[in-house]
Amino acid sequence: MKISIITVCYNSEQHIASAIASVLSQTYNDIEYIIVDGCSTDTTLHIIKEFEPQFNGRLKWISEKDSGLYDAMNKGVKMATGEVIGLINSDDLFCDTLAIEKVMKIFSTDITLDSVYADLYYVSQTDTDKIVRRWVTGKQKPFKNGWHPAHPTFYIKKEVYDSGGYFNLDFKLAADFEIMLRFLERYHISAYYLADPLVKMRLGGETNKSLKNIYNQNIECIKAFTVNQIQVNKLLYPLYRTIPKLLQFK
Repeated sequence: MKISIITVCYNSEQHIASAIASVLSQTYNDIEYIIVDGCSTDTTLHIIKEFEPQFNGRLKWISEKDSGLYDAMNKGVKMATGEVIGLINSDDLFCDTLAIEKVMKIFSTDITLDSVYADLYYVSQTDTDKIVRRWVTGKQKPFKNGWHPAHPTFYIKKEVYDSGGYFNLDFKLAADFEIMLRFLERYHISAYYLADPLVKMRLGGETNKSLKNIYNQNIECIKAFTVNQIQVNKLLYPLYRTIPKLLQFK
């Protein structure tokens, strides 16, 4: 069973080499790696080209203008030929070389399964061995109570995207939240919780880089409930969402 792993990037020269090397190190053999670049002006493309021969034809990449992060993700999903699709950010990396093998073993055991999600470590920008926050996702609960999977650990069958749609570009900060809500609670796809950290995410991403962005993301998350016709307490939801995350810090 083939899996397509997608990385989107723009001027990512600082960390993209570690992300690519992390994919390259995976023990699972049937990996298609797709990189969608937004016309980087730094050395990102040079780094991609340096790694390309090591993938022996399993790496596909494009570099062209896009309408933002989620537009680039949609391009990657549409390029994918694997039965399963996962994403890893250009400044993140897998926790170990067995990460994808663990995910694909679950899909292979139950061929009717639609998705797998797992745990995630937030790590220091400069030291990826220094864990700052542990996101233990836990078994599925209602999104309205503040629960949702860590998107970089969410692996989905391509047929789910084909039938359920792609990232909604009306959302600038929470399209990943909206698509998980749509798939899991509107369309009720099946999901398996892998109680294991799969991804190390460096602190300092786009959403969390300012209080304004955190506020706007919460507004977009509430909008996601409305778009998908799912009831939520609009006043209390930001607290339900934020408090568990604060408790995850070491």
